This record gives sequence, structure tokens and C-alpha cells, in this order.
Amino acid sequence: MNPKVLSALIELLEDPDKEVYKTVKNELVDLGTNIIPNLEEAWEKNFDSLIQDRVEEIIHEIQFKSLLNELKLWISSPKDILEGWMIISRCQYPELKKESFESTLTNIINEAHLAIENCNSDLEKISALNTIIFSRYRFRGNVKNFHSPENSFINDVIENRKGNPLSLSIIYMHISRKIGLPVCGINMPKHFIVGFESEHHFDIDSIKFYINPFSKGTILNRQDLETFLKREKIKESSKYFSPCGNKEILKRLINNLLHSYTYRSKKEKAEEMVKFLQLFKSI
Repeated sequence: MNPKVLSALIELLEDPDKEVYKTVKNELVDLGTNIIPNLEEAWEKNFDSLIQDRVEEIIHEIQFKSLLNELKLWISSPKDILEGWMIISRCQYPELKKESFESTLTNIINEAHLAIENCNSDLEKISALNTIIFSRYRFRGNVKNFHSPENSFINDVIENRKGNPLSLSIIYMHISRKIGLPVCGINMPKHFIVGFESEHHFDIDSIKFYINPFSKGTILNRQDLETFLKREKIKESSKYFSPCGNKEILKRLINNLLHSYTYRSKKEKAEEMVKFLQLFKSI
């Protein structure tokens, strides 16, 4: 965009006519993230609260539109669950960079790798891993604020060492896979957990045992899961005992946020989560 034309559009944000503002806003949003520095500069130079509010609204819409495009690309090739999680987290933290939490994860991975070196059985390895994650780094379930949106943002979970069953499971899976342990997601209703995959593909059940990161890595068996389903009056299904893919995991994370925002009457935020979820239907 010609700098003079862009400047003229930004100046039109002063116009009190709502229809003029709507037209200008749509044109600016279509220009994309490259004009955000110009909008931020306009915000800093102008002390009119109306203009500042309008600039903030436009910047947010630009950023959200960009996130929709990023998520659409991720869904078409969901190889890295952390990348998908970062896209959703940037809805709350637009400037979020992987570097802000990567060093913490790297330290945990390195320590966990050393911890399992002399372990023989799979259960011993998981026990050693649990010691690193839950005793050494003190990750835990956020029981007091279970419905807080912070439980679904990667940077908050890693910084605060607190999360919900899904967010803790994602971190647990990531660390496990980095140290060579075949841990996968199990999309149980009402409570996400992880499973340790069997190396014997001829087994009827592909999961050797289950792990609950929300309760500091408690080991579970299939009967424990069946008991849970009966208690919750949920009909058994093979999908509740089998590995799930990254798309299912991220979709559930977005649904968790939708529930959190609805629970807290954050209507606009809830509507954004609905728009994210619609992408899963269209691809």
C-alpha cells in the first residue's frame, strides 16, 4: 500500500460516522499484519480514546485473521502439536514466541533423558519421568481454577507449572517423545489422559498402560477407564481407549477454551473459538 494512502485511511479513523469507520476498518484489516506498526504508531501519537479503541479493534481483527490462516495451514498438516497450540495461545498473547518457553522444555527433556538412562522397564522409565516433571519441576493440575483460560495457553502452563488434564498431557507427550518413549494422547470424555503404546503391534489393545498427568502421572489400566466411564454413565467406545491424532487434541483444546470463555461470559472470545472450530469442519 502507498504510504500516503495508508496514512489517509488511518486519519479517517477520526471520522465519527460509523459507516465510514466500518469501511475504513475493513480496508485496513484486508491489508494484513504489515500495517500493524503503522497502527501502533497512530495509537501512540493520538490521545483520543475513540481513535485508540478503534486502532486496538483493528489490530486485534488483523491478528485474529492471521491466526485463522495459520490454523487452516496447520490443520492441513498437523505434524507438531506444540505449533498448533502456539497458534491458539497467540489469540491471547499475539507476540508469543517459542523462545519464551523453549529453554524450560529443553531443560526438562535433558534431565528426563538422563533420568531414564539406567531404567530397565517401561514402568521404571515413567516413574523416573514423573519425578522430573512433577517433583523436580512441580507441574500440577490447577484444581482451584480448573476452568481458567490460562490452563489452555502454552506459555501460562509452562510458566505457572499448572494446567488442566489436556494441557498437562500435551506437555507430557512432548517430553516423552523427545526422550524416546512411545506416549500418545487418549481422548477420554471429561478427562484427557495419555497412553504408553505397546511395541507389539499384534496385541489386541495397542496401549500397554495409561497415565494421568493431571494426578502427577498416576498409572491406570483399561479396567480403571471402564470404571470411570460407568461412573460417568458414558457408553464404552473403542476410541476412548485408543490413540488420537493431533487434530483431535487441538480441537479439544479449543473446545476447552470455548467452555472457559462461556463459563466466564466472555462472549467475543467464545465467538472466536467457534470460528477456530469451524475450520476443522471445512477441511
